[in-house]
Amino acid sequence: MDVVLVRWPSERARRDRLVGEGRARLLLVEGAGEPPLPTDLLEDWVRVPADESEVQLRIEGLRRRAVSLRGAAPELDSDGVLRHGGGWVPLPPVEARLMAALIERFGAVVSREQLSRSGWPRGAPGRNALDVHVLRLRRRIASLGLAIKTVRSRGYLLEAEAAPLGGFVPDQREA
Repeated sequence: MDVVLVRWPSERARRDRLVGEGRARLLLVEGAGEPPLPTDLLEDWVRVPADESEVQLRIEGLRRRAVSLRGAAPELDSDGVLRHGGGWVPLPPVEARLMAALIERFGAVVSREQLSRSGWPRGAPGRNALDVHVLRLRRRIASLGLAIKTVRSRGYLLEAEAAPLGGFVPDQREA
């Protein structure tokens, strides 16, 4: 999991983009400016100039939090709100029922038949309905660091996306 270094407040827009992407970030607070309140658990700050060892410790802390958040099973509440990794997305009723079945077997294969029964307890409207809803669900949950993988001839598997355990991304400019 990469930790991106962001100058604060001069790179405010960049920080906002990284928040939206769910990326871990360490704010380098310049001058006497006040650091912002963190928006999630993937953010920390240090006032510069800072000792290199303190910066490295904060980067390592963010990396560990990010890995921990990505590895935990997601939670779905009774209102259809899916939470994972410090973020959330609302799900429509059919997709919430599909997600509940996937969460129940998080990290294991759920057959197409099981998913169809979960999504449409009174019978699926058609063969392609499951495919369409899984596609929509994949798009909705990507921002949470979750992925639904197709296991050929078996079904689907919900997992946290694997993130490489790297260091930090120093001063990388984003377009």
